[in-house]
Amino acid sequence: MIEPFLGTWKLVSSNNFEFFLRELGKEWEPGEQFASRNVTDLAKPSVNISLNGEKVNIQTPESEVGRKQEISFKLGQEFEETTADNRKTKSIVTLERGALRHVQKWDGKETTIKRKLLDGKMVVECMMKGVVCTRIYEKV
Repeated sequence: MIEPFLGTWKLVSSNNFEFFLRELGKEWEPGEQFASRNVTDLAKPSVNISLNGEKVNIQTPESEVGRKQEISFKLGQEFEETTADNRKTKSIVTLERGALRHVQKWDGKETTIKRKLLDGKMVVECMMKGVVCTRIYEKV
């Protein structure tokens, strides 16, 4: 049941995002770490989730890591994804126990993005190698 996820969501809080980006391989230039941390703390991107027939579309018009992103997929079917930080991944999104579970694999690495609804908010957990970033969105 994807319907409760549909709509536009605005980021209201983020915890551990810088460390998650570092785990993904984001290299900070000298002097950039402080500035980047401020940008990731201040940026409040929105996410739009829509349904077009059997395909789910997730659009992020603005991003802390470089560019907008749009993915379109059928639940349970693997697809090729180019992430906002330009990783080329094999991805799959499933609906498990009311949560969207998005697994990305590339170069022998793997990350999981779990989106769940809790008290009218969308809680997004980004996980890689024991690093967990939690981002909370409110519906617009």
